[in-house]
Amino acid sequence: MEQEKRELVIIGAGPAGLSAAIYGKRAGLDVLVLEKGAAGGQINLTDSIENYPGILSATGFELAELFKKHAEKFNPEIRRISKCKIEIRDGKKFILTKKGKTEIEIEATAIIIATGAHYKRLGCEGEAEHIGQGVSFCAVCDGAFYKGLEIAVIGGGNTAVEEADYLTNFAAKVYLIHRRDEFRAVKIAVDRALANPKIVPVYNSVVTKIEGAEGVEKIIIKNVKTNELSELKISGVFMFVGQEPDDECIRGLVEAEAGGWVKTDEKMQTSIKGIYAAGDIRSKFLRQVITATSDGAIAAMAASEYIRETK
Repeated sequence: MEQEKRELVIIGAGPAGLSAAIYGKRAGLDVLVLEKGAAGGQINLTDSIENYPGILSATGFELAELFKKHAEKFNPEIRRISKCKIEIRDGKKFILTKKGKTEIEIEATAIIIATGAHYKRLGCEGEAEHIGQGVSFCAVCDGAFYKGLEIAVIGGGNTAVEEADYLTNFAAKVYLIHRRDEFRAVKIAVDRALANPKIVPVYNSVVTKIEGAEGVEKIIIKNVKTNELSELKISGVFMFVGQEPDDECIRGLVEAEAGGWVKTDEKMQTSIKGIYAAGDIRSKFLRQVITATSDGAIAAMAASEYIRETK
């Protein structure tokens, strides 16, 4: 097993991780960024982003490339890995990784967890093929693209019900599809949604198939009580069946809320000194690109302060 010693190790190269890399390098730190997938994280799945200040309009992939190029200007090491696990031994922080077939153990003075989260998927036929092309997981990101059109929202919790109401600011009609006979959201949110003339509740139903040539054109739904199949002609589907943190590398090591969302203070520090969390993996109110980049900047400057104190 190869062994390394680094000042700041950032796990994740999404907006939070790349922002942290920029701020870390500008602070004069030795920065290593570890990433399992493509730089940019979840924003690569977004067809268009129009709410990031200074960028009038860009695809998620284009914005991710801008972040990556900006970070590379300061020359941090960005390394692709296949696994990652954090351990604490004798008060020291170690990251166990694998690059190709080589096992590597990295001792880090400070660590920033920026691994993000992922949206739960239905797993129905046609879902994967239409992600970014009519299937969305973010009403704030993509709602404006459906002005005057009919769309569907899948889910029955607070997020689904509240986002369905929000989407009526753009869409002509919103079908709110839930597999039970009543929504699980808080009463005030449900009452507001059901009072909205643009929202059409569809109870006891699940989506079995999403169809369309270049985008979403219709969905096939099944009534779970009668097994009857029907179709809805719509232009977009918003999935709100839950989100999960990508916390595998840190799970059980730091304090977290139910579901695995990592708790931090205002400096992004977790319950372990010298380990920080930034971006969507955090327990937070709003999960957007702009809040992730802000988290990354704060975490990097807090880590810089910690590293210098340690020295």
